[in-house]
Amino acid sequence: MKLRKQVTVCGGAIFCVAVFSLYLMLDRVQHDPARRQNGGNFPRSQISVLQNRIEQLEQLLEENHQIISHIKDSVMELTDTGAVSPSGHLPFRSANGSWVLPFDGRPTFLAVKPQDCQFAVGSHGQADVQMLDVYSLLKFDNPDGGVWKQGFDITYDPDEWDNEPLQVFVVPHSHNDPGWIKTFDKYFTDQTQHILNNMVVKLPEDPRRKFIWSEISFFSKWWETADIHKQEAVRKLIHAGQLEIVTGGWVMTDEANVHYFAMIDQLIEGHQWLERNLGVTPRSGWAVDPFGHSATMPYLLKKANLTSMLIQRVHYSIKKHFASTRSLEFMWRQAWDTGSSTDIFCHMMPFYSYDVPHTCGPDPKICCQFDFKRLPGGRINCPWKVPPKTVVEANVAERAHLLLDQYRKKSKLYRSKVLLVPLGDDFRYDKALEWDQQYINYQKLFDYMNSHPEMHVQAQFGTLTDYFNAVYKTHGVAQGTRPADYPVLSGDFFAYADREDHYWTGYFTSRPFYKSLDRVIESHLRGAEILYSLAVANARHAGMEGRYPVSDYALLVDARRSVGLFQHHDAITGTAKENVVIDYGTKLLRSLIGLKRVIINAAHFLVMKNKEFYRFYQTEPFLETQDPGIICIPSHLSSPLPPPSVTPPPSCAHDCFFLLSARYLVLFNPIEQERLCVVTVLVNTVRVRVLTEDGQTLPVQLSAQWSSASQMSAEATFMVRLPPLGLAVFHLYDSPDSPMTLRSDTLLRLSGRGVAARSEHGMSCCYSNILSSLFLFSALSSLVCLLHPQSIKRKDDPQEVKVQMQFVVYGTRPSKDKSGAYLFLPDGKAKPYNQKEPPVVRVVEGPLFSEVVAHYQHFQQTIRIHNVPGVDGLSIDITTMVDIRDQTNKELAMRLVTDIQSGDVFYTDLNGFQMQPRRHYLKLPLQANFYPMPSQAYIQDSHHRLTLHTAQSLGVSSLESGQLEVIMDRRLMQDDNRGLGQGLKDNKKTANHFRLLLERRSTGNKEQALDFPSILSHMTNAILNHEVLALPVLPKRRGIPPLQTFAPLKSILPCDFHLLNLRSIQSQQDPHSPSPYTALILHRLALDCGQTHTWAHTLVEICLVEKLLQPMSLTLMHAGTPLANDSTISLDPMEISVFKLKLR
Repeated sequence: MKLRKQVTVCGGAIFCVAVFSLYLMLDRVQHDPARRQNGGNFPRSQISVLQNRIEQLEQLLEENHQIISHIKDSVMELTDTGAVSPSGHLPFRSANGSWVLPFDGRPTFLAVKPQDCQFAVGSHGQADVQMLDVYSLLKFDNPDGGVWKQGFDITYDPDEWDNEPLQVFVVPHSHNDPGWIKTFDKYFTDQTQHILNNMVVKLPEDPRRKFIWSEISFFSKWWETADIHKQEAVRKLIHAGQLEIVTGGWVMTDEANVHYFAMIDQLIEGHQWLERNLGVTPRSGWAVDPFGHSATMPYLLKKANLTSMLIQRVHYSIKKHFASTRSLEFMWRQAWDTGSSTDIFCHMMPFYSYDVPHTCGPDPKICCQFDFKRLPGGRINCPWKVPPKTVVEANVAERAHLLLDQYRKKSKLYRSKVLLVPLGDDFRYDKALEWDQQYINYQKLFDYMNSHPEMHVQAQFGTLTDYFNAVYKTHGVAQGTRPADYPVLSGDFFAYADREDHYWTGYFTSRPFYKSLDRVIESHLRGAEILYSLAVANARHAGMEGRYPVSDYALLVDARRSVGLFQHHDAITGTAKENVVIDYGTKLLRSLIGLKRVIINAAHFLVMKNKEFYRFYQTEPFLETQDPGIICIPSHLSSPLPPPSVTPPPSCAHDCFFLLSARYLVLFNPIEQERLCVVTVLVNTVRVRVLTEDGQTLPVQLSAQWSSASQMSAEATFMVRLPPLGLAVFHLYDSPDSPMTLRSDTLLRLSGRGVAARSEHGMSCCYSNILSSLFLFSALSSLVCLLHPQSIKRKDDPQEVKVQMQFVVYGTRPSKDKSGAYLFLPDGKAKPYNQKEPPVVRVVEGPLFSEVVAHYQHFQQTIRIHNVPGVDGLSIDITTMVDIRDQTNKELAMRLVTDIQSGDVFYTDLNGFQMQPRRHYLKLPLQANFYPMPSQAYIQDSHHRLTLHTAQSLGVSSLESGQLEVIMDRRLMQDDNRGLGQGLKDNKKTANHFRLLLERRSTGNKEQALDFPSILSHMTNAILNHEVLALPVLPKRRGIPPLQTFAPLKSILPCDFHLLNLRSIQSQQDPHSPSPYTALILHRLALDCGQTHTWAHTLVEICLVEKLLQPMSLTLMHAGTPLANDSTISLDPMEISVFKLKLR
């Protein structure tokens, strides 16, 4: 006690001396006679003297912080022998052997209000066409339909148009893939720039010519290099209605693997570019090439104020069915919509492709003759051996009647006498000659048709919106309104097959490494957007905008565009050539580096206790970032090299192991709820201690960090409570052993070599390890022997659920058609994965987490449970590191086999936004029963629901009752004849990360028309997809200034609200700098309260804002009525709302 007092007194004395010397320095500066005589006008020599003094003062201040920091560390080391935890108790083992941890006692659960549960059980609007019912109805046979192979013979009465002539809109288009066979930049150089250069010359030649364009990624690149005359020509063409921008997203996004965060972000990026540069607001959606269509897309387009949309790649049997019932145009409604507020008018193209042979009518042999790029002498021709003919006076009548016959037949599939005929293909119109060939020949045909009243047709070039407006006008309804007797549809259009049993379900998994990387970068982008917006707002408020690196905004813009580019339907899908994939990856990694810089700079400013001490040095970052999940604390520069026996893991540098002096760690929680979770730090000592900001010691679990199956170093794991969207500061230092620092027990079974690494007992083939946590009990066979019964049991549930994990392998067909990047064509049912040697198995058991790791030849499986109150402790963490680079035509799948009586029904999510019920159909081939799983899939019966949450998009199915099966990776040696010209041979070692959640369903739960995740499921998804970002404070020679927790929310957001983004809006003057405004994007989650553990409430008060301006459309192009500053915002379940605001 005496020693403690002496140290405290000494420390206080040193502190007083330091402060007094600072005071004298300031006093001398203030009373400097030279300064007083000259007033504010200093000679240059005196200014430099003053600058030197200010620098000395800054140095003294920093040294003072270092002195105080050392005193604080010394006092902590001396006073902390009792190691008091937040609750005043020490960790201990209970009678059954499980760990009981000290806990601060604050609640981790909230109560749900009954009205929040009504949405899931309430009645919902009935659609005329439910896609699940259509699947049940159809035979999915494939009879020969004649000239329209996949359809039927179309007939018509020649007099049908006598009273109402057929209106034909021919819509010229060029489908530009931002990367596929060539990279984005190569396509632009070789083709796209020429298309747009020709467009501004050729369209003005005749005011009747029209053209549509979709991809803003290409258009913006062209605009940057276009001279002022070309830019002005574009504006005139748009104003005259000759050029229409359709959809207006950064890309034509994939709809299967993408997350709705990225779908929205790329749409905003495109629309914001259009608004700033062209003043254009898109009206119609155009999606001719995504491989299947999600119900999320119509919702987002509707929220962006588009009125109509078009889709193309839909299963040929569904197209045929819709054509036969004249349902190819419909109002697409969300399944949960109780009214019609989500309805959007949708046009489905009826035939095989969007190319010219498959767009004028049912007979491709005839339609190909009207693709004038294929005129004899060109580089492409018609496969049907009948070439096009130049239209001249001698043949115009015959040509016009032949084409009109196709137009009439196609129009018979629709309900109006208005016909849409796209005219284009991939990268068309790149030569001036083609513009002439198409436009001149078609204009001759139109002139002939229009000048012969007996043909009863009015044909012209048109834009997409010209067509939709004519449909609305014909039916006498407003734009976007449902015409009388048009069907209402709900559901989606997966899986897609273009012919025979060729189902495009392989791309749900193809190149999983990049699918995983995409989600990591999306999470970083969201985190960077939020922290940047908050930091800039704080800097403005403090009058320090000039000292903060506001220029980081350019890094955000670059990342938005790189992530947006990767949402393209040949990028995230894994269906581009190898060199193109590398180009996407390079762009993504460059963005990730930039985003980490944005996060570091924002966090640095926000955690400074006294902003006056904030200094930004580009070359000397205050913080660093580490990969999610593993946090390396680098040593001081003077640290010795690591001992030769220690092999650092590949994710960390050598100096990450050393913790020789006290270090600070900043943790960022990117989710909008308070978070109680475990964090892991690599250390070089087993004497590590972790303190909270207010000096309380946290329990620490020490365990081995395994760099291979049998080599290890040390890691420290501790439990933290983090504020929502906030930054918390922790203090780590090397100190004598503490009762709060506990070591893990590790058991290791090395194949053929007995037991090593502190093993106390031998392990038989079917070693059964019991992992136990506060909330969960899991008996796992540690994958050594799959015959051993395995189960999961919640401690609050008397019933045990059998869950067996198997690994199985699919081959591909021996016939001509084989699996490739797009197609999944298996050689029958999967075969069990086998290897000769039993796996190396490691079991780690400790107070904060326990895990089982099994090392197989082609994958390493880690199953971990956390002994943490709240969300983190209620699910099983599963990581599978897959490496199949030595395989040939094999696909590795993970299968969960349970005793849940799920029948043939399972549920998968669409884009992380909504759940879609699925049914396993025996009438369909095996590959047709796979669906995209961007974030989760579940099976359920009346007692339990088992959800597999995923951090990356993969293909999933349920092929038997009680099963869920995920394809982990695919290595395929050949092309599948869809234009790519390559197999999938560039596999990477890939970590697939999951959470397995078992929930008890209340027995009184009525059967619901719709299913939603529980609130626990929503929050499990959030913690999986938005991991805590660890930002170690780099050691500073002059010490660390005082830091403090940053918590931006003044009140807690309801836990059924998801803050999708807090996105700084671009300046209208400079696209690489921010305006004072920020877009707040909120999504209210819909809850299934049939799971007995949920919580939430209904309204959110925005407490961050200085001035809440107004509600906006999804992409900020349409403004709503401004709101008062103290407004309470109410959102319906499932609703996404956007607000433009100015942060405090």
